[in-house]
Amino acid sequence: MTESKAADRLLDLRGLLEDLVTQGYVSRQDANRIAGTPRTAEQAQMHPLSYIASCDLANRKAPGTLLNRDTLSAWLAESSTHPLYHIDPLKVNVSAVTEVMSFQFAKRHQILCVEAGADELLVATAQPFSHGWEEQLAHTSGRRVQRVVADPADIKRCCIEFYSLANSISGASGLQGTSAAQNFEQLLELGNLKDPEANDQHIVNIVDWLLQHAFDQRASDIHIEPRRQVGRIRFRIDGVLHPIHELPDQVNAAVTSRLKILGRMNVAEKRKPQDGRIKTKRPDGSEVELRLSTLPTAFGEKLVMRIFDPEVLARSYSDLGLGGEDLARWQTMLSNSSGIVLVTGPTGSGKTTTLYTGLKQLATAAVNVSTVEDPIEMVEESFNQTQVHHAIGFDFAAGIRTLMRQDPDIIMVGEIRDLETAQMAVQAALTGHLVISTLHTNDAPTAVTRLLDLGLPHYLLKSTVLGVMAQRLVRTLCPSCKREDRIEEADWHALVRPWKAPRPERVYRPEGCLECRNTGYLGRQGIYEILPFSESLQAQITSDCDLQQLRRRAMREGMNSLRLSGAIKVAAGLTTVAEVLRVAPPPEIIS
Repeated sequence: MTESKAADRLLDLRGLLEDLVTQGYVSRQDANRIAGTPRTAEQAQMHPLSYIASCDLANRKAPGTLLNRDTLSAWLAESSTHPLYHIDPLKVNVSAVTEVMSFQFAKRHQILCVEAGADELLVATAQPFSHGWEEQLAHTSGRRVQRVVADPADIKRCCIEFYSLANSISGASGLQGTSAAQNFEQLLELGNLKDPEANDQHIVNIVDWLLQHAFDQRASDIHIEPRRQVGRIRFRIDGVLHPIHELPDQVNAAVTSRLKILGRMNVAEKRKPQDGRIKTKRPDGSEVELRLSTLPTAFGEKLVMRIFDPEVLARSYSDLGLGGEDLARWQTMLSNSSGIVLVTGPTGSGKTTTLYTGLKQLATAAVNVSTVEDPIEMVEESFNQTQVHHAIGFDFAAGIRTLMRQDPDIIMVGEIRDLETAQMAVQAALTGHLVISTLHTNDAPTAVTRLLDLGLPHYLLKSTVLGVMAQRLVRTLCPSCKREDRIEEADWHALVRPWKAPRPERVYRPEGCLECRNTGYLGRQGIYEILPFSESLQAQITSDCDLQQLRRRAMREGMNSLRLSGAIKVAAGLTTVAEVLRVAPPPEIIS
């Protein structure tokens, strides 16, 4: 195909099939079959390239593969001598690109502006041999137009999403009503008893887009943050925050109110932090739960939504990255009928997922598994789950005290935060129950000193605590684009010091591709430090416990530190040295 500005032409099915046959991608037999097969009304509306991709034709230039959308888009870009562009919704400034042209103009010409600079527009097209729109757009915008080719299906989908969102924001911006608090003094005033904007259809559309976009991008958290003039939306994906969009301050306040209504929170109360929950469904029918938390800030209410993947409860230990000797130690600790097992780590390190996976396997018909949580993060029918209510004095300690009268076998305590909760957990363990809980410490051995600092006597620790597991989450390399690499001795030493571990022959580095949005990472796995308390380790627990001596003894008995656990995953080609160093405690903590 050669490009001609003198004679514009639109792509058609027969012409594309003929070009594919000529260039050796498709057999003549397949081309005739596709061209002669009647299309449904829906298929007739499809871009011809998208229709060919949906036919699952064999790619004769790459035996064993199909002519998919990516392959055909790359072929079209090469044939039209335009650069290929992959539309990443996370990187598109929706408000800027939708101001460049109208939706009708973009739809008519099958184009979409994907980058809008001060002097140049980058426009993705699904019709690379059509040029009638180019001069008009350059004239109305006053900017140069740079053309690129993108997947026609992506252009159509993103065009609808971007302009629908822009239209909803524009419509919502014209609503009458009080704006969000603009400074700290206004923040102290209560809002109206009924927010007239929260149920407006424009706001409903924005919230629907926000949630669906977060699900599509595999986000674990949604941050809605008010600023002086705008509201900022960010998604946390694989542990890293990504800016998504900015909303006018009034629209941002209405979106927050809408989400508070859905979460059954008090919309009028803007001075106090609140918690709520939303249960919704994805288009595929799977249910998704979201936990909401609001916080008053200088410019309004900050809202964070934690998205709980419905597949979390179905994950195996291997999915979590727990295996080998570490898995054996963990299962040995959980196999006891009484005692305390602790999981430690900062917020977002995967503690809850690990606990739920363990409890799911323990919760047979023969045992009573009861939990007391703040809040209940994931609802599981095989557990008896209870949520604390501080307003009525029902805290963790009161919850354990009540569960003791409920004939439990296994008790899960959301977190040990104070001496009273620790004492009740010990009491439950001493009376023949297995207690599993979380604690905020940097590593496993530090859990001992943390409990001693809370005021728990050392002799009770020795008689009840079975073991501690510390964990972190590291991003795993994208299997589609990771590349073999060599590791320098200094880098390996920085990871494993002060312990010696053999340097692997080869490791992998992140490269970046369409699958991982050019980050080089796709998904996360845990690295673990598991400390079962043997008799020799219990002897180290005294009122003035020497933490360094306890740690050295644990290492001699086979405990892998978090960094050593990460080093094993680096050697297995699952992650990188930089990623482990980013999340694991620094050497001064573990040395």
